[in-house]
Amino acid sequence: MTTLSRRDFLALSAVAGAGAVLAGCGSSVPLAATGPPVGGGYEGPPVTLKYWNGFTGGDGPAMRQLVADFNDSQDLITVRMNVVQWAQFYQRVVAAVHAGQGPDVGAMQVEQLATQATRQAISPVDDVVGELGLSAQEYPAQVWDAGIYDGERYGLPFDMHSLGSYANLALLEKAGVTSRAATGADLERNLTTLLDAGVPTPFWMPNRWPAHLIFLSLLWQFGGEPYAEDGSAATFDSEAGVAALTWMASQVERGFSPPNVAVDSQYTAFKNGEGAVTWDGIWQINDLQSTAPDLRWGLAPLPTIGSQPAQWANSHQLVMFRSRRPDDNRLAASKVFLRYLLDNSAAWTAAGMIPARSQARESEDFVTSPQAAVAEAIPTMRFLPPVPALGEVQAQTLETAVSNAILGVDEPQAALAAAAEQASALMQGNLRKFARGEAL
Repeated sequence: MTTLSRRDFLALSAVAGAGAVLAGCGSSVPLAATGPPVGGGYEGPPVTLKYWNGFTGGDGPAMRQLVADFNDSQDLITVRMNVVQWAQFYQRVVAAVHAGQGPDVGAMQVEQLATQATRQAISPVDDVVGELGLSAQEYPAQVWDAGIYDGERYGLPFDMHSLGSYANLALLEKAGVTSRAATGADLERNLTTLLDAGVPTPFWMPNRWPAHLIFLSLLWQFGGEPYAEDGSAATFDSEAGVAALTWMASQVERGFSPPNVAVDSQYTAFKNGEGAVTWDGIWQINDLQSTAPDLRWGLAPLPTIGSQPAQWANSHQLVMFRSRRPDDNRLAASKVFLRYLLDNSAAWTAAGMIPARSQARESEDFVTSPQAAVAEAIPTMRFLPPVPALGEVQAQTLETAVSNAILGVDEPQAALAAAAEQASALMQGNLRKFARGEAL
């Protein structure tokens, strides 16, 4: 799976705070030295680069092929890829970097850049952008800007992956539903038609992963923001947040969704033909194609339930790790490899992803891919603000509030208010730790 799997995400939430045992934000680990500009191929002595990522699922074969193609394309650089489950990736890579045994380059989710920058694990790459000939004009503004934290660039955008609306086309046709929902009214009409046609619980609403991603999408649709840009407070308990969570809970109350939909259940049900519509990440594309070959399904952007289109998105970004012993040859070779990945990112379509570089999205492979339908919504894709340790805060607060409201344990307003108060306190504590140079 290309982003965190649901199971990995939950595990990561539990272990992410372990960064406190590693070197703190005030570590003296130096930045990687700047190697010679990359104008052509690498011309130094033979080197072996360490490349770490978490592509353990359906995206793995596509990345293995890219690395193999790069190694075959020249004789001086050998890239050795180490793949670690995302649930363990960030803890292990920070430990490796601070032990002086870290990788040269890697890929990580954009939501982790601020955290890994404050933990002194990755280096700014502003100079690399110029050396590789990259420009903002080649990328959607939001994914380009998402690679920046505290005025410096730490990530080179490789892809975008978002939620999408999956539909069982056979069930829709059987019920007489002839068009996909573009608005909340459309969706309600379609779901009611499906119920009347004898399709039980046509839209399963999970109370855990990816429930909080659905919530964030709807929060933005209703005009809200989940957090202050400066990392000082949680704001997801606004009127927009309450409207979003109330709508989610109502899907169970109205019988569109069964109660207590556990992690993975909504996706498994969809694969088995039980749900007519499900909202999940585009990282499910490869799994659907390989494990449910007889299922006729379609993919579209999320319908606009609120006042404006929006959907949660993430991005895998390429990074360079800090080194205690910077070596110009390794740095130059690393830049050649990064440039190869970016220049050939159209091949990443095979991972079920949306390449971030605009020209890669013009390739025939991408234009004919299932995720091309979701790429039409790129202008509406939204990212969380670059706040260190935000993932840990969110896992302890917002995710629980969303779950409790959908389960009927708490009213949406009360659940969000309590979670926002707790999240704001944690965020303030993180800001104080960061100011004192302590580990986050």
